[in-house]
Amino acid sequence: MSTRDKIFAAAKLRLGELLVQRGLLDADGLEQALAAQKQSGRRLGRVLVELNLVSAEQIASSLADQMMLPYVDLATREIDLEAMHKLPELHARKLRAIVLARRPDGAYEVAMADPTDLQAYDGLGRRLGVVDILVSTESAVLTAIDRHYARRAEIEGLASTVARDMQQAGDMLDLLGSKVGNEDAPVMRLLQSVFEAALARDVSDIHVEPGEHKLVIRYRLDGTMHVQTQAESHVGQAVLQRLKLMAQLDIAERRLPQDGRFQMRVGERVVDVRLSTLPTQFGESAVLRLLVQNEGRLALDRLGMPAPILSRLRAAMAGHGGLVLVTGPTGSGKTTTLYAALRELNTPERKIITVEDPIEYRLPGLVQVQVNDKIDLDFARVLRACLRQDPDVVLVGEMRDQETAEIGLRAALTGHLVLSTLHTMDAAGAAPRLRDMGVAPYMVALGLRLVLAQRLLRRICEHCARQATPSPQELEWLGDDAGALDLSGLRAASGCGQCGHTGYAGREAIYEMVEMTPELIHLANRDEIAEFMRHAQQAFAGHALRRHALALVAAGRTTLAEAMQASAQC
Repeated sequence: MSTRDKIFAAAKLRLGELLVQRGLLDADGLEQALAAQKQSGRRLGRVLVELNLVSAEQIASSLADQMMLPYVDLATREIDLEAMHKLPELHARKLRAIVLARRPDGAYEVAMADPTDLQAYDGLGRRLGVVDILVSTESAVLTAIDRHYARRAEIEGLASTVARDMQQAGDMLDLLGSKVGNEDAPVMRLLQSVFEAALARDVSDIHVEPGEHKLVIRYRLDGTMHVQTQAESHVGQAVLQRLKLMAQLDIAERRLPQDGRFQMRVGERVVDVRLSTLPTQFGESAVLRLLVQNEGRLALDRLGMPAPILSRLRAAMAGHGGLVLVTGPTGSGKTTTLYAALRELNTPERKIITVEDPIEYRLPGLVQVQVNDKIDLDFARVLRACLRQDPDVVLVGEMRDQETAEIGLRAALTGHLVLSTLHTMDAAGAAPRLRDMGVAPYMVALGLRLVLAQRLLRRICEHCARQATPSPQELEWLGDDAGALDLSGLRAASGCGQCGHTGYAGREAIYEMVEMTPELIHLANRDEIAEFMRHAQQAFAGHALRRHALALVAAGRTTLAEAMQASAQC
């Protein structure tokens, strides 16, 4: 029997009866689902999944067995991108199908969400010729389409629509003004698609960059930049003005940088977006930081912190007073670590105040203050006011200057637990950095309690990781560690469709810590910086950033290349 004949025969199947026959659904459940289907008008399969009577995987595998077709798990299946692009993205979404590979005989292997859809099968045949159908769930097919196509065709099509509308519109402000509340406006649909594609890939930042001839939209994924799409250069003007309207910024001001914030609904999620604009040679550039409010991530136990460091951090947080600093470069996860600590400290018995620019996470039970330099509401001024509010714990977004650092240390010396960030290369450099800012040695010695330094390393993709041996350059970098380190678990990132051919998926933090011992307090108070640095580095030698990175390498969770890059920043 041909595939088309199987589909034609399967079209007559009653899904409910098939599931009952296979023991996956009872008669009462089927009756309940049919009643809900009649009321909602949705397809029975979706109703069954929504009622938690049957899983989408059970439905797909049952149909595959009945039709004698293979079932495919798209989360683990490698996809040939050259073959995949034989089916344009718009057709893939319409047909709920994705091409997996082209066989030597010229036939295409295609995963379908609904193997009983004869019309979709015929459409695939017209586009591709001979096709062999594999069955998967609708959500898996759509997720694969989002990941591999990255919605480029859709975004480029919407960008072309915006460009055409701009040419027809007499006045840009009138065009935008008439559509500010219209979610179906081309500009808004363009942005919606850009955000949907970004969230599907766990992007942290969206960069909108105008050029002389093209507007380029890039994503920062796992710390690395990737081009998402390009459009006509003048589309950037409409995109920037719409973003400014959403963030309630001055759309007439194009000569000065501006910062704002807004919320964007993407599917079932509401995302906080931090917007920063910058005037450039060819127009305004924008960077959008996506802040997904996921409290599950804000837990110290889930950050991957080594047990000795975690226990000492918790001990410092349980004490009365003192400054706890988290150091590292921009984008190293400092704020996430601090908010994980705050979430643990956040009890009804404590008053917690945060002073930030901007407020990145919102936690109930905290008093959170946004600084505003335009009205002279800077860190130092807000911090002085906060200390009159009787807090137990104070978070200062960043120690930026001498005044802020001194106020924070005075608060730490008077019994307040103060958490903050500082830009230094390692944990040992925090005390010298405070001295460079002009803080008195005795304040650093007595107020500073603990310094945590961190970096983010890309996690190797589990779908394409392969065993590896270190290169001569990597062995040279390892030095004496090469003999002591078990490299049997060393893996390399080869790249696949699941990780966008980067070889990495997600990131992990590495940590090191300096706790102020009596000896370090003595050296800091005497302002013996060189000796302080030497003793501090000896104190965390067993838990240095390099050591933590090598432990992840040995466990096969990241690569030597990532460890080398992170150590180069230390």
